Order: sequence, then C-alpha cells, then structure tokens
Amino acid sequence: MFERFHTGFAVVGLAIVLSLPALGQNAQMPAGQNATLIGTVTDSNGDTVPSAAVVLKGSDIHDQRTATTTQNGYFEFRDLRPGVPYQIDINAKDFADWNSPPITLEPGQFKILAGIQMRIETERTEVNVKYDPVEVAAEQFKAQEHQRVFGVIPNFYVAYDQNAEPLTTKMKFQLALRTSTDPVTAAGVMLVASAKQAGNSINYGQGWGAYGERVGAVAADGFTDIMIGGAILPSLLHQDPRYFYQGTGTTGSRIRHAMLSPFIARNDNGTWGPNYSSVGGDLGSSALANLYYPQSNRGAGLVFGNFAIGTAERIGANIAQEFIVARFTKRGGHIN
Repeated sequence: MFERFHTGFAVVGLAIVLSLPALGQNAQMPAGQNATLIGTVTDSNGDTVPSAAVVLKGSDIHDQRTATTTQNGYFEFRDLRPGVPYQIDINAKDFADWNSPPITLEPGQFKILAGIQMRIETERTEVNVKYDPVEVAAEQFKAQEHQRVFGVIPNFYVAYDQNAEPLTTKMKFQLALRTSTDPVTAAGVMLVASAKQAGNSINYGQGWGAYGERVGAVAADGFTDIMIGGAILPSLLHQDPRYFYQGTGTTGSRIRHAMLSPFIARNDNGTWGPNYSSVGGDLGSSALANLYYPQSNRGAGLVFGNFAIGTAERIGANIAQEFIVARFTKRGGHIN
C-alpha cells in the first residue's frame, strides 16, 4: 500500500534509493559530523536587516568567519565543529551591535539561531535575547517547509535538529495540508495509481474509468492517513508527528532508531512514548478505505494488511533518511 504518511515522498524517495546503488557502499558512514548554524536578522519592528556584517568567533583567535546577510536578512555558517563554543557578533549601519551568548553545537546539528533583533543605534539600549519556544518553533517550521530532496521532492516531516521545539496545533495541520496539496504529492499519487493499475491491485478492473477510481482511492488513502496520523491525533495526544533524524552514532544505533520510530514518538513535552498517532493514523485510514474500496477488497484483512505494509514502508523511508536522503535534502538554501 502507498506509504500515506510521507505522501509523495515514500514512492519517489524509494526510486531515489534504487537509482543510487553506489551510495550503498557508504551507507554505514554518518551524513556528517560538522554542524550548521543559520539565522535571520531583524529590527525591532520585525523587518529583515540586509547587508549586516555577521562575525562568527570560535574559542581559537584564528577561528573566525564572516558573512553578510541577504536581502531577507538571512545568514548561514556551515561545517562548524561540534563541542566548540561559538559567539555571533552582528553590526549594521544605523543599528546597535548585537552579540549572542556562547553557542555550542552537537555533531551534525542544524541549528536555527532565533530572536535576533537589532535596535536603532540612537536608543543605546542593550539587546537581550529572550527565548520564546513558540517563536523558535515558528522559525524552525518556516525552514522545515522548504526541505526538499534535490530541491524538488517534499521532505517536510523530518526534524534535523534533535532539540527542535514542538509544533503547535496550527503548525501540525499546516504541515499536513502543505504535504497533501504539494504538486509532487499529486504526481506520486498518479504514479502509485499507475502501478496498481498495472498490477490490477484493488478490484476496479481496467480502463480509464478504473484508473480514475484508483487515483481517487490512493489520494483518499494518503489524505486520511496524513490528516489523522499527522495532524488530528498528534494534536489531541500532544505528540510530534515528525521523524527526528539521528545522523550520528553507530550504524546499528541509527538503524534501531529508524525502525523504532513508527512505534515510539516524541511527545510535545519532550518525553518519549508509544507512537499512538502513527499507528492510529494507519489503522484509521485503512478502516476508512472500507467505505470506498470495492466489496471484494473490504474487511479486517484490508485494515491489518495495509497497516503492515504501511509500517514497513515507513521503516524503509526512515532508514533511507538516516543514510541517504539527508545528503540530498535542500535545507537553508543548500543541498547537504
């Protein structure tokens, strides 16, 4: 059955894995130990500050880098060493200088430095960084909505920052709708429907009419699963529907993490527990399929059979995330 939770990603993502056999020789290697730090510079009104000079200072006097913010106030530093305390100093014309507290990154971490607000120089007011979890979550969510494999295939349901703030209820529904309505998702639906047509899967028969029914069934499967398992249940149960990329550690630990993710979820309070949302989304979507599948394809066997297939596809997608997909996912304007 079509991997509904990662609608549009699982099918196309699997094609990526099959089309890159040479990468299998390096699958045991981490995607990268160095970290990435990005941020957006704004003023007290929330407007972006372009052409600001951003200086990154490490513990070594010679470990210093500079960058200039884009028209959108964006800056980025890549290939940073984990465990090293860094500091960000920002200055711009007509603004008072801004300095960050020490920042220590973890191996492979993709960190968004939020709360950068520069005040008009004449105010001579000290800038204090107030940590607002909702504001940080909004910054992370904004970046996550642009994650695409090769800059094309949606990869929205992956958190590359292990310390990512939980999504709000509004963000969970936005992410589900964004994935469901993405043009690549629609292409994935038609691709899966074509495969089912060729294999005569779901007893609709043959012909254009039967193909249309298969397209509708596949689209309904994906939409109900992602809405139930990615928005409704996570909101009611206060669980995070995303896959949290590990990226470091032994190959065995990363495989275990990927295989257990469909059954263990991060709760919004930071704890871990049974992944009722994912399991409930698969079972609920499969049960609803009894309303529109042909009579010969209905019953308990459909529900539990589709649940098993969906779970296997989810595990396969997670393993691909750990060892392959992350390398080709566009984040912060770059493919890693």
